[in-house]
Amino acid sequence: MLTLSSHTDPLGRLTPREREVLGKMAQGHTNAAIAGQLYVSQSAVEKYINAIFDKLELTGTTGYSRRVLAVLRYLGS
Repeated sequence: MLTLSSHTDPLGRLTPREREVLGKMAQGHTNAAIAGQLYVSQSAVEKYINAIFDKLELTGTTGYSRRVLAVLRYLGS
């Protein structure tokens, strides 16, 4: 059942920290601001964001902002 829900809800594949980073992105925060708020390096935030893009299957998206698409999926959930 859990596996089924992660296939219907792509956000279900995200770790709690990735969801937290995505939530900060949805609030309009920059990577530097997110790093400061979560007490991690900016490099760590970039790694979280890349993992989010991978898990939401936004790696090959051209012509669109992957950040905006990820936030739209977050807000639509």
